Amino acid sequence: MSEYIKENLNQDGVDRRGFLKCMAWAGTGALCVLQGGVLKSFALSDVMRQRVGDIKGDLSFVQISDSHIGFNKDANPDVTATLRQAIAKINALPEPPSFVLHTGDLTHLSKSDEFDTLSESLKSLNTDQVFYVPGEHDVLNDNGEIFRERFGRHAMGDGWYSFDQKGAHFIGLVNVMNLKAGGLGNLGSEQLAWLQKDVAQLKSSTPIVVFAHIPLWAVYPQWGWGTDDSRKISNFSRH
Repeated sequence: MSEYIKENLNQDGVDRRGFLKCMAWAGTGALCVLQGGVLKSFALSDVMRQRVGDIKGDLSFVQISDSHIGFNKDANPDVTATLRQAIAKINALPEPPSFVLHTGDLTHLSKSDEFDTLSESLKSLNTDQVFYVPGEHDVLNDNGEIFRERFGRHAMGDGWYSFDQKGAHFIGLVNVMNLKAGGLGNLGSEQLAWLQKDVAQLKSSTPIVVFAHIPLWAVYPQWGWGTDDSRKISNFSRH
């Protein structure tokens, strides 16, 4: 599931102009296309039913999530095969994406061999660039040390960072290091201060894509689907 909100000032006081919220379940993903400064998203399973013109743009990328390599219970006894199915869908796209975003829970228990399997599987992607943020399952036991060593060497703090692609600004946030009551995500003051400085340098017309593992907005707080301090972004998201 993905959602692009061009402008929406809700009761929570957060102006979401220019922000993209993306979530994808294991084995699925979303193709995101930037067309004239506007982002559109399509489930990978639906791409082949779209008109060619609708899925072409100035920039395209794919978002996947929750591969949970290492999980082997009845719900999905072969998660590696499920990941390979998602990769096959990506490689079957009419045009290769510029890059892939993996938005967390790469592994199930943050073990070295699980990260090895994930990395080896993603080598078959038809794009060289993959960007990551951790899920809570990637920071078990070692506070994300293995994850950051492998996938976040050039990131700040617990793994947050930003980059630019074809006029759009991408921001990867980490909200799984200090979970709050009910499993709500948390950004923390250090990351929020960095984010404020990061967006302050951008033009108001710059498309901004923010990605994190736990939704930044209150999707369903009762299940931990939200980030408890995301309202503080409202102080500078009207940039």
